[in-house]
Amino acid sequence: MSAVLTDIDPTDTAASPTEPRQSVEINKLSKRLHRLTGQAIVDFNMIEEGDKVMVCVSGGKDSYALLDILLNLQKRAPIHFDLVAVNLDQKQPGFPEHVLPEYLSRIGVPFHIENQDTYSIVKRVIPEGKTTCGLCSRLRRGILYRVAGELGATKIALGHHRDDIVQTLFMNMFFGAKMKGMPPKLVSDDGKNVVIRPLAYVAETDLERWSAHRQFPIIPCSLCGSQDNLQRVQIKQMLRDWDKRFPGRVENIFNAMGNIVPSHMMDRDLFGFTELKATGVADAAGDRAFDDDESCATPSGTAAAAGAGAAITWTLRPEA
Repeated sequence: MSAVLTDIDPTDTAASPTEPRQSVEINKLSKRLHRLTGQAIVDFNMIEEGDKVMVCVSGGKDSYALLDILLNLQKRAPIHFDLVAVNLDQKQPGFPEHVLPEYLSRIGVPFHIENQDTYSIVKRVIPEGKTTCGLCSRLRRGILYRVAGELGATKIALGHHRDDIVQTLFMNMFFGAKMKGMPPKLVSDDGKNVVIRPLAYVAETDLERWSAHRQFPIIPCSLCGSQDNLQRVQIKQMLRDWDKRFPGRVENIFNAMGNIVPSHMMDRDLFGFTELKATGVADAAGDRAFDDDESCATPSGTAAAAGAGAAITWTLRPEA
């Protein structure tokens, strides 16, 4: 497997000059989504031969898009892997429990609906007006880990995208005093599961457009969707504003997370500052501490620049 993974949408055809502009734009969007997802999978070795990937589907745009794209990749990837969609029905009032089973049955993907009343627990434990996300997330995480084991899943796929990753970085900086983001791949805290985020290179605005095009049956989260004052919501708005005023800024922040220079940070565990001494040997690539205007104008590329230099190694099978 040594060729480059490129245009992946199995329904894609070359656009003719007479096609409407909207169709051409959707075609480009489809190619970009599938290409970036495929590249993230390869860059971080997210999916391997024989994997059984449990795709967590909440009913939101991101998880719908993740499943949609992975199903397309599965058909033409050079390796074999299985997919199973899993939804956790948390028994929120008014939750349309028929929507996901009907959708998943219609697209023909194996699925499992796990029924657990975490809503009642959260409402009982968390005082009115307080943030529910922390407890809700912990309960959901533990249940999904258990389900993954019961289903024999080797990977758990979540629908977090590029903007989620950048938002998490700022959340940890602003409120936790840590340079810590949301990794594209990790071993879960129970030590038993590998969690992957194949949409790590994908912008949220692209997922919004794809969701509208594909007309996914979106299910809103009534438990936390009305908490407009959440810190994450405020950071999301800040980043959206930056992206409008300064195009490329958020993308550069994301790329910087994959281009870290420990010697120019302050973490003594990552770099031996205390043992650092002058060598007496000139180095043309060495630091110039007194430069007046150090150039930071690194060219801005796609989100996949975080993995620059890494060859894409999935070669798609031709369509039947």
